Amino acid sequence: MNRNLKLIVDNSNSKEKEKYFFEKKELKIILDLYAKMVSEGSWKDYGLTISSKQVSFSVFKNAAENAMYKICKNFKPSNKNLKYLITDTNGKILKNSFDLKVLLKNTNWKRF
Repeated sequence: MNRNLKLIVDNSNSKEKEKYFFEKKELKIILDLYAKMVSEGSWKDYGLTISSKQVSFSVFKNAAENAMYKICKNFKPSNKNLKYLITDTNGKILKNSFDLKVLLKNTNWKRF
């Protein structure tokens, strides 16, 4: 038996509350775009990747392929404009902004 493990039942009193996911309003903006693109037949599937540095919403044309794009949120960006990113399959930054709504609204998804 490992005596170094602790069971934390309620950690609401923790001093440092890190958010390692999209906030509700951010996820709504992304899912609204996703629904629009699915109805147009451009996007077929999505996936989420979560780490301590970044959360990514990956968009797929087909489930068996690599992600076409990733909409990313950096938790500790080195520059405020690198908070939200759109990257390609290889991780190349296609667009970036400090405002998710502006980033997604000003992106011509059909051009990508």
